[in-house]
Amino acid sequence: MKAKSNEKVRIRPVYPALIDVLMRYKNRMILAIETSCDDTCAAVLDEEGRHALSNVVHTQTEHERYGGVVPEVASRAHLERLDGVVERALSDAGTDLDEVSRVAVTVRPGLIGALLVGLSAAKGLAFARKLPLVPVNHLEGHVAAAYLADPALEPPFVALIASGGHTALYSVTTSGMDLLGQTLDDAAGEALDKGARMLGLGFPGGPAISKVARDGDSARYDFPVALKEKNNLDFSFSGLKTSLLYKLKALDEDGIREELPHLAAGYEAAVVEALSRKLLRAAELHDAPALVVAGGVAANASLRRTLVEECERRGRKLVIPPPELCTDNAAMIGAAAASIPAVPYPDYLGLNARSV
Repeated sequence: MKAKSNEKVRIRPVYPALIDVLMRYKNRMILAIETSCDDTCAAVLDEEGRHALSNVVHTQTEHERYGGVVPEVASRAHLERLDGVVERALSDAGTDLDEVSRVAVTVRPGLIGALLVGLSAAKGLAFARKLPLVPVNHLEGHVAAAYLADPALEPPFVALIASGGHTALYSVTTSGMDLLGQTLDDAAGEALDKGARMLGLGFPGGPAISKVARDGDSARYDFPVALKEKNNLDFSFSGLKTSLLYKLKALDEDGIREELPHLAAGYEAAVVEALSRKLLRAAELHDAPALVVAGGVAANASLRRTLVEECERRGRKLVIPPPELCTDNAAMIGAAAASIPAVPYPDYLGLNARSV
């Protein structure tokens, strides 16, 4: 029926509830949680996972007295701090849970008790708001940190993950990550921790050795680099630790004190050579246009300097995240989550964590 000429045609307003929904999801964000070891982490990222709006990391100091991470202590510390860390991540991003469209969380590998704390919290947050949940592999997260450092980066590339628990080389393509080589014994970060302990330095060992090594001559002592065969992409650090042990036994207390900077410099240089040699060789074998280095050991200044020089000389692109994205953090988990299928509500309630 037509309206009369003197009648005003009324436009029906959009329902207030619909406006609320539209406003609520004007910014769709990823909330990410990481608790695989001794860092309690939460971050907020844009939906594409290439930009972190916040990245909060609480590093546990309770383990220093033990010279290594104690799993039960780590789990209890995560329980005490995770709520506050998540709240801080949302606050730093200038947002709240209303703008979160999915929750991402590390589910493997790591300390099982620590992982379960993060996974349980992520499930609770996602379930309460009927959001999907994205389970993320911690190692894929380390590689994804490169996307935060260089949002234009795209596969294919080769990636080195070097941390206290993992040392491995991967070929990264659009279809996933393929293992090229890995450590046969200790991880690089573990070798640095054990070397630091033998030298009487602090924990974590990597930064402690680097600090002392600044005043040392890395060429004074000959430390072995294992598995130098041309096409072998595996690592081994057991011989390096044994070599340090025998060198220390040959010195008295005064000698160790005097030679400490040189021993530290030589030990660190051997780890750096092993890592850089294998990564550069993997790039050659797979004709990779870009190289990525991730994990806590990627924060090592000597390793970064060596790889920058070598990649410039060879004309290859190198992406190493800034130090704060090399160690465990939740921003890298959110970056990985952007390309992982989410588990819909409420199917993730039966999801479990795995230590390997």
